[in-house]
Amino acid sequence: MDGTQTIARRSLLPLLVPIAVGALVAVALGVYGELHKPTGYAVSLAGFSGPLAMKVWLTTGAFVLALVQAFSALVMWGRIKLNVPWIGALHRWSGRIAFLLTLPVAFHCLYALGAQYDTARVMIHSILGCFFYGFFTTKMLALPRRGTPGWTLPVLGGLAFTALVGLWLTSSLWFFTTLGVKF
Repeated sequence: MDGTQTIARRSLLPLLVPIAVGALVAVALGVYGELHKPTGYAVSLAGFSGPLAMKVWLTTGAFVLALVQAFSALVMWGRIKLNVPWIGALHRWSGRIAFLLTLPVAFHCLYALGAQYDTARVMIHSILGCFFYGFFTTKMLALPRRGTPGWTLPVLGGLAFTALVGLWLTSSLWFFTTLGVKF
């Protein structure tokens, strides 16, 4: 083994625990969603006409903030040239708020509905939900680790972003185009 392979192998070692924990989170959510008998009781927040409206609007908020995340990441990584000293804070806070917006949605999905595989859209949505939290967990655990490859955060962030976009497409966009825009 030459020096390059040794360095590459060593640089992947800090990712083993975050990837393992993220995979466990994704699998645990999927198993729970499958084994948990859905209660059918809706979980909603004040101000929305019902739980579905709550879910699609909170997911839409998370989706918009994910777009802010992608844009701010491109600025931070120098892909978009802007001199904005607060871009790092914008990136961190938009991510935090986006994640918080997903929590009541995920709770409702798992508690009231469980994982469902009877239609393609709902099955994809259930799987993407598990993947989103797995990728998010992996990214958050990899974030403070030193010695990881330079592609780590862009790839993990991109995977979490992609899963969230897929969740929005299979829930909010479907809702808006099928049932209309409702609050």
